[in-house]
Amino acid sequence: MEHVPAATTSKAPAERFVGDVYLTPLHSGPPPSRLVAALVHFTPGARTNWHSHVLGQTLHCTEGNGLVGTRDGAVIVMRPGDTVHTPPGEEHWHGAASDSIFCHLALVEHLDGESATWHEPVSELDYRTAHTSTTR
Repeated sequence: MEHVPAATTSKAPAERFVGDVYLTPLHSGPPPSRLVAALVHFTPGARTNWHSHVLGQTLHCTEGNGLVGTRDGAVIVMRPGDTVHTPPGEEHWHGAASDSIFCHLALVEHLDGESATWHEPVSELDYRTAHTSTTR
């Protein structure tokens, strides 16, 4: 057993996010573990760019209201206690609703040192449309 002191929170890289997003690393296990976990805070309207994960991603909402959208237009609203899993290779984005902060645990696995492929920012139109086309 090992106690791991709290990590420093830092602003997420602007080339992968729209708006103000803050990351707090929680875990990055040495091999054979592939698990990487982080606590992610989004300010209202902030979101990731489109991206996918080689081994999928699990998100668990801890605070606020958020959205997760896919290229086919499906959108899930996340509230505290909700969990969403995106399968390997599915292009998606996630972020805060326009009127709420959003905080989630992000759990991914690395494969050969890689976990995500990043794409373009989510357009304002796609983001606004997501607020009216939710599946939950």
